[in-house]
Amino acid sequence: MNQPAPSHGATPASVQGWMLLAMLVWGVNVSAVKALTGSFETLPLAALRMGVACIALSAIVLWRRGGVPKLTARQLAVMAGCAFLMVYGNQILFAQGLLRSTATNGALIMALSPLVSALMAALVFGERFTARRMVGVALGFAGVAAVVLSHPGAGLSSAGIGDLMLALSVVSFAVGGVGVQRLARQVDPLSISWVIYLIGTFMLVVHTVLGPSRLGTAQLFPGLWPWALVLFSGIAATAAGNLIWNRAISVIGVARTAVFLYWVPVFGVLFAALLLGEVLTWWHLFGFAAVMSGTWLGTRPVAAPAP
Repeated sequence: MNQPAPSHGATPASVQGWMLLAMLVWGVNVSAVKALTGSFETLPLAALRMGVACIALSAIVLWRRGGVPKLTARQLAVMAGCAFLMVYGNQILFAQGLLRSTATNGALIMALSPLVSALMAALVFGERFTARRMVGVALGFAGVAAVVLSHPGAGLSSAGIGDLMLALSVVSFAVGGVGVQRLARQVDPLSISWVIYLIGTFMLVVHTVLGPSRLGTAQLFPGLWPWALVLFSGIAATAAGNLIWNRAISVIGVARTAVFLYWVPVFGVLFAALLLGEVLTWWHLFGFAAVMSGTWLGTRPVAAPAP
């Protein structure tokens, strides 16, 4: 069975702690992107957010490494494929999906990502999809459903194009994660993240310039608050969050890393309660307990079979 190669200077316990922080930021980022779709068109928004992320990652790479990493043609080709899936395709589908769908549907669809990632890891890397991991996936999904659907007026709307786009964004990101796990055996996660976002952002910028989007001053600079959200989304959520994500994949694998995505909608509800005064119920407590249990079960390493 193929396992992710060890990553120097990181342990599974430390990576999981950083992953929780990243999921907290991503929980806030869902609301930030939803708000930004009211100020920017989808393509310019995706290009701006990814451009900010590229600048942040470039500064980190030059500071940590002192230069551009050396990559083979094959590694660049794999990174280009990951960039198309995890940046270009994922960001367009994610923003367009949030624009058309509801927050409830978006949160529930995002909760399917661990299952998709675990299935991909089982198919590509031969990782064991054990009964314990299946129970962890089920518990996590049940917790997310309890948290999201407990809100007054929450519910599932009829399936539409927005829901389909969100589902495809989940699949796109998970498939790209398989490529990252392969690359992590040969290249450090910082270089992987940097190159993937450079290529993906270039794709978005070209599409934006050549596409039908309006690119005047009013469209690109709608105000200080939208740009503050762009900077938060690009630097904290995208650059730092995905750097932590790729680091985790290199240490604990794509399937166990993806289980942490259950925390994204949970943190979103928590911040709504703390900042907006929304009331927490017993359903929320059940959801937190289920997500914690599912994360613990889903991220425990699978024991190697006896010889």
